[in-house]
Amino acid sequence: MTRKLCSLLAATMLVGVSAPAIAEPGGCLKYGAAGAAAGHLAHHHGVLGAVGGCAVGMYKRHQYRKDVAQKAAAFEKEHASDAKNAATSASQQAQQAATAPAAAATAPVAPQTAN
Repeated sequence: MTRKLCSLLAATMLVGVSAPAIAEPGGCLKYGAAGAAAGHLAHHHGVLGAVGGCAVGMYKRHQYRKDVAQKAAAFEKEHASDAKNAATSASQQAQQAATAPAAAATAPVAPQTAN
């Protein structure tokens, strides 16, 4: 029994380490699982706990994504002039690069003298 428990614990730790870290809060599955466990401990109300946990998880994730979108919009609004200036300078550089080869091809080339 102890050997099975140790191997199960080791496998669980390996799965936890290999999973990528995500900055978003848990959604329906994470909160639902926690709610089911809490509901099970509270006089066998696992299904009710899972439903409540799922609802809370969906709400938390919605609030997080809404907050991220608002922060991104505020950042874009604050730095809109920087992006506009970068786009203007890039288009000016592209125009100069496009006209430079044409000007070099039509310019007369002076003969080189040998010393």
